[in-house]
Amino acid sequence: MSKEILNLEPKSLWKNFYSLTQIPRPSKSEAKAREFVVNFGKNLGLETIVDETGNVIIRKPATPGMENRKGVILQGHLDMVPQKNSDKTHDFEKDPIDAFIDGEWVKARGTTLGADNGMGVAATLAILEAKDLQHGPVEALFTIDEETGMTGAFGLKAGLLHGNILMNLDSEDEGELYIGCAGGTNGNAKFIYQEVAVPSDVSAFNLSVKGLKGGHSGVDIHLGRGNSNKIINRFLWHSTQKYGLRMATIDGGSLRNAIPRESFAIVTIPNARKDEFLIYLNEFASLVKKELSVVEPDLKMVAVPTGLPKNLMDEKTQRNLLNAVYACPNGVMRMSNEMSGLVETSNNLAMVKSENGEIKVLCLLRSSVDSAKEDLENMMRSVFELAGAQITFDGKYPGWKPNPASPILKAMQDIYQKKYGKVPEIKAIHAGLECGLLGGVYPSWDMISFGPTIRYPHSPDEKVNIETVKKFWDFLVETLKNVPVK
Repeated sequence: MSKEILNLEPKSLWKNFYSLTQIPRPSKSEAKAREFVVNFGKNLGLETIVDETGNVIIRKPATPGMENRKGVILQGHLDMVPQKNSDKTHDFEKDPIDAFIDGEWVKARGTTLGADNGMGVAATLAILEAKDLQHGPVEALFTIDEETGMTGAFGLKAGLLHGNILMNLDSEDEGELYIGCAGGTNGNAKFIYQEVAVPSDVSAFNLSVKGLKGGHSGVDIHLGRGNSNKIINRFLWHSTQKYGLRMATIDGGSLRNAIPRESFAIVTIPNARKDEFLIYLNEFASLVKKELSVVEPDLKMVAVPTGLPKNLMDEKTQRNLLNAVYACPNGVMRMSNEMSGLVETSNNLAMVKSENGEIKVLCLLRSSVDSAKEDLENMMRSVFELAGAQITFDGKYPGWKPNPASPILKAMQDIYQKKYGKVPEIKAIHAGLECGLLGGVYPSWDMISFGPTIRYPHSPDEKVNIETVKKFWDFLVETLKNVPVK
């Protein structure tokens, strides 16, 4: 049961995290979480405001003797990624998250946990309510809709916050301090198809690709995991050539920032070829499982007989779609020359969905180099325009350029070394932290990002390491105690 996490240390942080697990808060539906945070601040007697975008700001004065310290903004986002296994019954708009302890980790049963960014939000709430900590002026900034558009960060106005240092609590490796991140762009391709009649001499199948790990399209993109949209498209492309496969519907992936784990298609095969088709399915599945055996041991491909669909998409559009998705860049495009092991540029072919005469192909492009991101946009534009699709790019957000001379970075390096006997790693991340946008509004801020160890965010395998939550908390408390003077 979820309540067992209330016995973990630090109790104040885990108590607040438990409260968040009980509040449905998928992206764009954070109203209840916002209400909870607003009431939390007001019940503490702290200045609490909601800006015109829906972000919440709570101010806590410095503790006695700490008034001369630089002001700190503790920042996290209220929303979580709603992902579940296909066999799990869960309504993210209504149901609480069922968190549980599994050895050294806290997980959720069949859904995302919401440690991203519930841990950061819970830690901030614990700081706000603490009566036994030393700190200078603190402002808590809780943004909305980070996961599907960074709406809160985009909408934040200058002048609302007074602090000097931004601590983004949304990183996912304890012992690492992040000082830079990639920027991103949404790619949106659209095909218009004609509905045509279904021949009488065919059999229909519900084709599925399942069992993939998925994961965060920035943090996990370099791991070489399978993309269900790419896998099913590859099979459909070959089956069209070999067996005259025709498509009625396709539905793959669910979120731009999650590597797609499951894809489905309703297809027809001429009766005379269906046995060959099913044999080929098994051969193809074995081939792909062999290719991905290390990273995707649970991959499953199944074709279940189903009733004939009402209609099919026209052959020309089907051919253009399959060619475009086959050619569409996916995964890591380039590694960084400046920072070892860091992805510079990538694309996540996130969603392919047909409905009401339209097929949408949605991607998330990331890069820490603006010109490389623009080059990737043009590469995709070329592919989809050649295939007769419309393509647009929107939701662009900037990256966060590293500042190795950051004063708060130097202070936190020293604090961590004294406390734990080792120097923390300094990194940039191939994901879209809000720091890039927030720093554009408040260019004088000294910014850093850190957090506990979270694995497999944006997937139902998401988990947070218990020991690192305690270390993250202790480090945060010690940092606030030793913030530089103004």
